[in-house]
Amino acid sequence: MGEPGFLVTGDRAGGRSWCLRRVGMSTGWLLLEDGREVTVGRGFGVTYQLVSKICPLMISRNHCVLKQNPEGQWTITDNKSLNGVWLNRQRLEPLRVYSIHKGDYIQLGVPLENKENAEYEYEVTEEDWETIYPCLSPKNDQMIEKNKGLRTKRKFSLDEFEGPGAEGPSDLKSKINKVSCESGQSVKSQGKGEVASTPSENLNPKLAALEPSKKTTGAPIYPGFPKVTEAQQKASNSSASQSSLQLFKVTMSRILKLKIQMQEKQEAVKNVKKQTQKGNSKKIVKMEQELQDLQSQLCAEQAQQQARVEQLEKTFQEEEQHLQDLEIVQGEEDLKEQLAQALQEHRVLMEELNRSKKDFEAIIQAKNKELEQTKEEKEKMQAQKEEVLSHMNDVLENELQCIICSEYFIEAVTLNCAHSFCSYCISEWMKRKIECPICRKNIESKTYSLVLDNCINKMVDNLSSEVKERRIVLIRERKAKRLS
Repeated sequence: MGEPGFLVTGDRAGGRSWCLRRVGMSTGWLLLEDGREVTVGRGFGVTYQLVSKICPLMISRNHCVLKQNPEGQWTITDNKSLNGVWLNRQRLEPLRVYSIHKGDYIQLGVPLENKENAEYEYEVTEEDWETIYPCLSPKNDQMIEKNKGLRTKRKFSLDEFEGPGAEGPSDLKSKINKVSCESGQSVKSQGKGEVASTPSENLNPKLAALEPSKKTTGAPIYPGFPKVTEAQQKASNSSASQSSLQLFKVTMSRILKLKIQMQEKQEAVKNVKKQTQKGNSKKIVKMEQELQDLQSQLCAEQAQQQARVEQLEKTFQEEEQHLQDLEIVQGEEDLKEQLAQALQEHRVLMEELNRSKKDFEAIIQAKNKELEQTKEEKEKMQAQKEEVLSHMNDVLENELQCIICSEYFIEAVTLNCAHSFCSYCISEWMKRKIECPICRKNIESKTYSLVLDNCINKMVDNLSSEVKERRIVLIRERKAKRLS
């Protein structure tokens, strides 16, 4: 990728800096400058422009943003990118800020088919500036300035012949017309007996500069006309252009020779007139006639050269149009390839979404099935509980009720005949009769049954609150009557 376009500052040289080191490569590292926001994407307004050679649409225009929080910790944010930002193999939520630390793994985009890793994978690291600098990726603004410089170098104009103004082949025709007019004026002045001394500069030194200058490659370079690449020369009619340029060169050489001859004749006429004040008029007239002939030849050559320039300009225009057509066709093919890649990626994404959808549906069905089973088990347990409570009520009502008060036993006592009653109830009964209310046997002994009381109390705890309150009230009333 070449050396980065920025220089080492005195404060930074010899220090350590944070950067995103591209995994497996010694170029393309991204510098994280303190106090500055770093944006990454394929657009023009970002800090680092990443244009994928494999899939141009993999990186969004403004893919992600890296900046420091108030505590100086570097953070990363996914700026709603299409293919996402991954931190330590986990995809980040768009527009949410995540902190990054030394050794973290950052991935931009997703791997393509048949590839394990993505094209842009980085590791957060802190290295010495001397280690980072040769591997840094140039910033987007520096690449723009560099491209501007290259485009400026490719622009050929006639600045090499005259001042700062750029002239093309059409301007060259006006220059030749200007030369012919000046030559005509000098001929008229000579007809009046005055020889005009025309220095070599009046014949427009820019025409002489049109001769090709040979460089180290030996190929002629003609300023004012655009360069074409080898592939484009094969596509265009280059042989016709070369022949036109050769004719142009030969014609310009002849014009220069005629100009030199005309200047020599003018100097000769001037010298003869100085030497012979009265002089031989025939010789002067003859030399003036020769000068006029040379002027006529020069005008004819200039007319031919003007026609050559027009033909050459037309040829270059046709070639330029042909090159533009080729560029348009190439651009359309590239666009088709990009669209095909985008369509393929879309299909892959849709297939992945469909698989995820099926997986989620299977999970939801399994959960629904579990819920149904749980619901059924809960209903069964509720039914069993109700059955147990019903059975317990039957036992309490039939087996654990006192026959005298028709209530659950309170301080149950068992007589010698094995029948049980409430302690209070049997005491009141014995005031009238000393025999069992059920079997009519004489009562000889009473035994308290703690087991029976504990069983009744635990069973009552599972009954309704009304039953519990009623039992508590009965216990209080009987204690009060016993004390009284």
